[in-house]
Amino acid sequence: MSKIRIALIEDHDLTRVGIRTALIQKDEIEVVGEAANAAEGLKMLKMVQADIAIVDIGLPDKDGIELTREVKSNANGQKLATKVLILTLRDNKEAVLAAFAAGADSYCMKDIKFDNLLEAVRVTYNGNAWIDPAIARIVLQQAQQNPQKLESAFVDTKTIASNPDYVDNLEGIQPYTLTERELEVLQLIVEGCSNALIAERLYITVGTVKTHVRNILNKLCADDRTQAAVRALRSGLVG
Repeated sequence: MSKIRIALIEDHDLTRVGIRTALIQKDEIEVVGEAANAAEGLKMLKMVQADIAIVDIGLPDKDGIELTREVKSNANGQKLATKVLILTLRDNKEAVLAAFAAGADSYCMKDIKFDNLLEAVRVTYNGNAWIDPAIARIVLQQAQQNPQKLESAFVDTKTIASNPDYVDNLEGIQPYTLTERELEVLQLIVEGCSNALIAERLYITVGTVKTHVRNILNKLCADDRTQAAVRALRSGLVG
C-alpha cells in the first residue's frame, strides 16, 4: 500500500516539528520534505512529488495563498499534481475565500486536533475538500450570498467542458430526488455539522450518517460535503 507523501511548508520551527512528529506516527504517512519559506517550498515541491503540501498561510517571503496559486498554476511550464492543505491561525472571511480562490484543496486551523488533521489529510488525499468546522460557516455564508461564484471554486472545469448542460442540471435538482431523511442530513451539512453531530441530532449511528452523505453526494453529483452544501443552497433544496 502506497503511503501518503506529505511536504510541510511552515516557517515556525516548533510548529513544523510538531506537525511532522504527529504525522509520522502513522504508517500510512511519509513526510518527504520540509521548507521554512515559499521559495524553498516551491523548489522542494518540484523535486519530491508530494501528494499533499501542508502550507502555512503566513510565510515570511510570500503569502501562502500566493504560493498555493503558483502550485496550482502552470508556473514555469510545470503544473504540480500536489494538493494543498492550508494550515493557519486566520479564520477571517477574506483569507478563507482567497485560499479557495487560489486553488487550495482544504483549509484547517492550527489549533486542530491531531485526529482531525489526520482526517483532513486522508480526505484531501482522496480528492475531496476538507474544511475546518470552525470556518465552514464562512464558506456557507458566502454560498448563500453568491453561490455561483463559490461553486466555481469547487467544480472541476473538465466537468463543465464535457457536460454543457451541467449548470441547467444543477439548477433543476428537485427535492423529491432526496428522501426526507437525506434532506434532514443535508440541512445539517449546510449548517456545518460533523457526521458525529448529525448522528446525535437525528438519533442515528455515524455509519448511517455516512451512508446518507454518500447517497446525497451521488444524487447531487457533488465531490464533497461543501460542494453538496453549495449546490443545495443554490438549487433551493435547503435554506
